[in-house]
Amino acid sequence: MAIYQAKIFGIVQGVGFRPFVARLADRFNIYGSVCNKGPYVEVFAQGTESAVQDFLQAIANEPPERASILKIDSQPLTLPEKYRDFQIIESAKERGAIFVSPDIATCDKCRQELFNPEDKRYLHPFINCTACGPRLTILDSMPYDRERTSMGEFPLCPSCQAEYTSPATRRYDAQPVCCNHCGPEVYLIGDEQIRGAAAITKTRQVIINGGIAAIKGIGGFHLCCDAANEKAVARLRKLKHRPVKPFALMAKDMAVIERECCVEPGQREMLTGHQKPILLLKRRLTGQIADIVAPGNPKVGIMLPYAPLHMLLFDYPDGLNMPDTLIMTSGNPAGAPICRDDEGALAALSAFCDLMLSHNRKIRIRADDTVMDWLDGRPYMIRRSRGFAPLPFMLDMDFQGAVLGIGGELKNTFCVASDNIFYPSPYVGDMSDLRTMQALRETITRLTTLLETQPELVACDMHPRYNTVTVARELGLPLFPVQHHYAHILACMAENNYTRPVIGVSFDGTGYGTDGTIWGGEFLLADLAGFKRLGSISPFRQAGGDKASREGWRIALSLLYDMYKDKEKTAALAAKLQLCTPQDMDTLFFMLDNNINTIISTSAGRLFDAVSALLGIRTSSSFEGEASMYLEFAAQSWQDNHASQLTPPPPQTSTAQLFAYLVTARLAGTNTAKLAWEFHFGLARIIKDFCITARHETGLNVAALSGGVFQNHLLTELVSQQLQQHDFTVLRHSLIPPNDGGICLGQALAAMYHLNHKGDFAC
Repeated sequence: MAIYQAKIFGIVQGVGFRPFVARLADRFNIYGSVCNKGPYVEVFAQGTESAVQDFLQAIANEPPERASILKIDSQPLTLPEKYRDFQIIESAKERGAIFVSPDIATCDKCRQELFNPEDKRYLHPFINCTACGPRLTILDSMPYDRERTSMGEFPLCPSCQAEYTSPATRRYDAQPVCCNHCGPEVYLIGDEQIRGAAAITKTRQVIINGGIAAIKGIGGFHLCCDAANEKAVARLRKLKHRPVKPFALMAKDMAVIERECCVEPGQREMLTGHQKPILLLKRRLTGQIADIVAPGNPKVGIMLPYAPLHMLLFDYPDGLNMPDTLIMTSGNPAGAPICRDDEGALAALSAFCDLMLSHNRKIRIRADDTVMDWLDGRPYMIRRSRGFAPLPFMLDMDFQGAVLGIGGELKNTFCVASDNIFYPSPYVGDMSDLRTMQALRETITRLTTLLETQPELVACDMHPRYNTVTVARELGLPLFPVQHHYAHILACMAENNYTRPVIGVSFDGTGYGTDGTIWGGEFLLADLAGFKRLGSISPFRQAGGDKASREGWRIALSLLYDMYKDKEKTAALAAKLQLCTPQDMDTLFFMLDNNINTIISTSAGRLFDAVSALLGIRTSSSFEGEASMYLEFAAQSWQDNHASQLTPPPPQTSTAQLFAYLVTARLAGTNTAKLAWEFHFGLARIIKDFCITARHETGLNVAALSGGVFQNHLLTELVSQQLQQHDFTVLRHSLIPPNDGGICLGQALAAMYHLNHKGDFAC
């Protein structure tokens, strides 16, 4: 008889891995044991040599649906025959790489049981099994066992205990297992006597009648109303002070999604898979959702129900006729983190809703919904959170040590890195709010504890006044400042597991430059050791401080003033273009003339805002990126409607020349959608030309595209096409956002490299 020891690394906890191994052991007549060690699952296998090899091969080839095996280390042992059966033995903690499973959407089998009147979990809002249910959001510590989750507060009833301990059941060793008799319970906040079925029916009534409900889910609260009820959606917009920013939707099923949206190949699998993100899809003109859900936007963000409570909201045997599309937007005030408990919801959401449906399963870590776009047949991440975080990225580098990348000031996520494994966190939020800063502190503490990692170094932005830098200083660790746009490029390199030098194209709204100016349209020579700024878009003056990021007319007026060098001519032109009021114009001229609250900027994001204002599309924005987003919509519409007759604009050698061309064409009466497309094409050509020049200087043939501007599909496609036509290899993002939600990965990579190669840090 042969005895082997095997260590299986990866996402092998919280996915029914040990029961899976036990069933394989029975199939191959193997005796031994399986144990969750924390960093890995350990298997001892005793049997004939061929049976053991077949058993180990089956582990590698037939893992549970939600598992992700990164490697298996196995070795024969010189031991006498010692096992008489196969057992799942108690978890035993060891140090090493930790792999925490994200939360997993309700599986099809559980959904069938949920609506089966003969099943003991009929209409149970917390039904789950080894293949689905909460993971990260309920976890206290590793290894992943019930007593180390918030489900430990709910003792199993005899029936659930029997399933939990029986290898023959779907809930064998399923840690969150429970039923209507022993699990959590839903109730109405403020009317706690209304519980269970009555609470769900009351919530459905409020939504049907045009009301707004706050609903506690897996990772936090949502605000919910009927997506086809224009008055309800308009009221939610007014209460949230959110005039046009799109709301996320939840549809009852795929048939509803296909009624409302065009579904491309691959998107159905993503929508119905175990991660169930919000996916941006092109709207059908014949859909039933209210236009005000995403005003003037050709796409909507839509998802399927991923928790049992969502499914019960749509389908419940109470005789009510529920809408089949719901607004399901994050339950938080603007700038604050998503609410996760009753106290926070009462304080933050009471003014936004008519009712609050909660439950008594505690959320340990917030996990907002993941938001994903689709580009060239692949996911293109916008916000990486529930279902994906904290799945790690592994680099082919021999790193040792632990670091923390604190992340960006906007769209904050952070990254914990241990050796060559990098774990981006769930989405935290914008750091302008003290509540979000506190959420960042709490989540860092909890995730580093779960991952059993003690960072030696914390990477942060170079901007001295960022709140993320304040939080980083509080940690009492050496600080390693990383330039913002360099961090973007490193994030793109890390996602692509590319560690050699690249030409980095880092385009976004704002980043603190090494020269004290505001950067944002940068060309970098970058590798893991550092970067060199090769160039940028044309610098311009940016007056008005933070207002300039919301009011594109300011940048447009500044560019016109610098272009004409004549105040009267500029004022006449600005009035003709209706950029702003005469009073606002005089104020901006005063600031520019006297260098008051005025900085030099190369922000590509602000250039987009200026062009949007110049073309009369948006002179100001009510949310970040609004002006540039609607500029893209106009350009994409022109391209879609004139695909066979697109004529590139005359070549321009700089963004200043490109803007001057647009001014002339606008005054000549050229169609503004055509000019929007010409701006995108012209900017892509400028980027391509600069990369060709950089290739001559550096000998490099790889370009990495990153930064929030590359959320723009049209620009990303045009740049990629033009670079590939000139034989460049193009690195792009997919499962890490190109926006500031991804820079934590780049920060952590920079810090890890320097931890291993330099050892001295700035404090």
